Amino acid sequence: DTAASSTAMTKSILITATIEAKEGRDVMTVDIPNAFIQTDVDNNEDGSRVIMKIRGSMVDMLVDLAPEVYSNYVTYEGKSKVIYVHVLKAIYGMLRSAMLFYKKLRNDLEQIGFKINPYDPCVANRIVNGKQHTITWHVDDLKSSHVDPRVNDKFLGWLRKTYAPDTTIGDVKAVQGKLHDYLAMTLDYTTPGEVRVNMVDYVKSMVEDFNEIEELPNSKVSGPWNENLFKVNQASQKLGTTQAEQFHTIVAKGLFVAKRARQDIQPAIAFLCTRVNAPTLDDWGKLRRMIQFLRQTKEDSLTLRSDKTNVVRWSLDASFAVHPDMKSHTGATMTLGKGVLQSVSTKQKINTRSSTEAELVSTDNVISKIMWTKLFLKAQGYQANKDSDIVIYRDNMSTMKLEQNGKASSGKRTRHLNIKFFYITDLIKRKQLRIQYCPTDQMTADYMTKPLTGTKIHAFRRDILNLP
Repeated sequence: DTAASSTAMTKSILITATIEAKEGRDVMTVDIPNAFIQTDVDNNEDGSRVIMKIRGSMVDMLVDLAPEVYSNYVTYEGKSKVIYVHVLKAIYGMLRSAMLFYKKLRNDLEQIGFKINPYDPCVANRIVNGKQHTITWHVDDLKSSHVDPRVNDKFLGWLRKTYAPDTTIGDVKAVQGKLHDYLAMTLDYTTPGEVRVNMVDYVKSMVEDFNEIEELPNSKVSGPWNENLFKVNQASQKLGTTQAEQFHTIVAKGLFVAKRARQDIQPAIAFLCTRVNAPTLDDWGKLRRMIQFLRQTKEDSLTLRSDKTNVVRWSLDASFAVHPDMKSHTGATMTLGKGVLQSVSTKQKINTRSSTEAELVSTDNVISKIMWTKLFLKAQGYQANKDSDIVIYRDNMSTMKLEQNGKASSGKRTRHLNIKFFYITDLIKRKQLRIQYCPTDQMTADYMTKPLTGTKIHAFRRDILNLP
């Protein structure tokens, strides 16, 4: 659930950042101090209070700090000192604290005219001087943007008055300008019309962490994988407990960066994530190769630019029966012009009987993301003048016919398909999106469906990251 919410948050950040760059907005990032302890804890619905049990050395520390407050409430459970306290403010480590602060911040924003985007509860907008003022946030880290810097100045003043009324709480730290460290990413708006998403330091630390475990070879690799990426070597030796834990940790870090600035390693991470429960030496070798590639390309970043059309372009593809259990693999990329904002690389959950069927299933895998993007952007006021402002590019004409015509185009080999795979047909008829042919050699989603090698991988990789 945490990974899913993190991914959704990243989509919103990258989309809003791309719009901010296009519109030349002034961007401000903000850290609210001691956010949780500024938030009241209400009694439970049944009237009961939230009680915290303090024991051990913490009891002695509290008594030393304020004996007049705590000493009379020390009790013993066995030989252990214990204090029970009634929690009045949200504190770090308490499960409900983040939600309590979210509700407080949301209510405060709504009080000054912001409306929450119904498709992302951590994005809010209002109109100031005829232009959109957008806030995105994750817990107590906020990003604010408006074409007029004075709007951000005034908003910062409101934040300080509301969340740092005196120096005992701390100051609201804010950065305005072209460079922002935000949620482990550097957002660079230096070049007009585009935003560069930089995670170079994060990638370097990943490489260094791996190198501490096992020294990487000095030789270069031609790509983050070879043609055997999706193959499972059943004879390979299982990793020991310590190395298996290291494998899991490094893959998790790779997943974090693959969903943000380095979507070019997405297929490798998609496979390695399926191996974390029982990794082998063969899997470790595949992880090592990916890390070697990251070392070679550690300075690369993602650059995003929106074009004038406001059309959202998705490339959607599938590779038939590429996994050992003969399941297919779905790949998808989404752009607003240059650079990929969202990508999908995932093993399909069902077996299919043909490449056409596999591609139809890939649509079902991705359609919720496609429609979420459309609805989110519409709520942000960013949409094309045409009805069909979402385009899905395909390289399989048979699949396109099935998607456009539904069951009417089914033959012997597709008659058995579940009706849910034709949901897209209804969307096309209602002009919610449109399908367009794209040759395979230009289909960036092909990169996400299988371990490509040779010149093709580098051409697609340049498109995905929008490299020079």
